[in-house]
Amino acid sequence: MLTEETITKLNELRLYQMAEVFRKFQVDANSSALSFEERLGIMVDQEWSVRKSKKLSRLCKSAGYVFPHACIEDIRYDSTRRLDKTMIAKLSACTFIQKADNVIILGATGTGKSYLSCAIGIAANRNFYTVKYIRLPDLFSDLAVARAEGTYKQVIREFQSVRLLILDEWLLFPLTATEARDVMEIVEARYDRGSTVFCSQFQVEGWYEKIGEATFADAICDRIVHNAYTIVLEGESMRKILGVKK
Repeated sequence: MLTEETITKLNELRLYQMAEVFRKFQVDANSSALSFEERLGIMVDQEWSVRKSKKLSRLCKSAGYVFPHACIEDIRYDSTRRLDKTMIAKLSACTFIQKADNVIILGATGTGKSYLSCAIGIAANRNFYTVKYIRLPDLFSDLAVARAEGTYKQVIREFQSVRLLILDEWLLFPLTATEARDVMEIVEARYDRGSTVFCSQFQVEGWYEKIGEATFADAICDRIVHNAYTIVLEGESMRKILGVKK
């Protein structure tokens, strides 16, 4: 009777895994050899493990990755790519997020910028940081809707609060005056508060022309570049390489 009451109370407290392990202990003759502390430890470990796993799944799902299964361990270090394995390992440890540093990933179409950015993001999720992946054109669309609905500042705060923001297709096209102001709002809101990954086909020197207005361009680039790690992806298109193998 007491056992069932205890299980019911654990379930009411939403300690479902502890309740399940406790129930198994009651029918497992070998569990009697364990001390109270050992049994309690096993119950807590199971509850903690499942909760952490569910939290990780939620973080990855809410990030909205274009490559939801990207993994640091699966990155290809072909000599033609000139990828620094030490730097990738350092980024995967996520100390750059603690310092609110940025990451700039440069490379031609198909060199793996999006995959690498998602792999870094998922590494951050594994450290239980919040991440948001979004293409810059989609960001502008979201902000345009927010502006029309009167929720612009709220949406800016949402992008400000995420610990790691991944902006793909960064400055793929020249910005309008409104888009330049939007970028300035995002960059300023996140400056020294959160890390951002910028994926671009163009060298930083070419960003100024893409942004347009000189004052905005200087302010935006200065806030991004001065505390950023830069990765330049070279070599043949990964889409072509992987496509040949299929």
